[in-house]
Amino acid sequence: MADFSLADLERIIRERARSGDPDSWTARLFASGMEKAAKKLGEEAVETVISAVGRDRDGLVSESADLLYHWLVVLAIAEVPLSRVLDELERRTGQSGVAEKAARSPGRA
Repeated sequence: MADFSLADLERIIRERARSGDPDSWTARLFASGMEKAAKKLGEEAVETVISAVGRDRDGLVSESADLLYHWLVVLAIAEVPLSRVLDELERRTGQSGVAEKAARSPGRA
């Protein structure tokens, strides 16, 4: 599984979203819309934090997988490709994190 990437997961999510399969969690999330998908993303973020703070390594792995999956679903519903996020991360590597954060507009920290 070492060759599995977020791009692979993004592709699988797109395929399953279009499947219309009632047994597909991905298809159900897409049918439910952004509000439901974003809520699930938030829930998974909180569960990831709880695992991290509790030093639950197995939980952190599992919750991180859930978090990344739901994040990619939200991006897909918003029609924002993963490549756009990666481009933004690459752009930010040219400056220090402190300088990048200071350059953000107020309220986007």
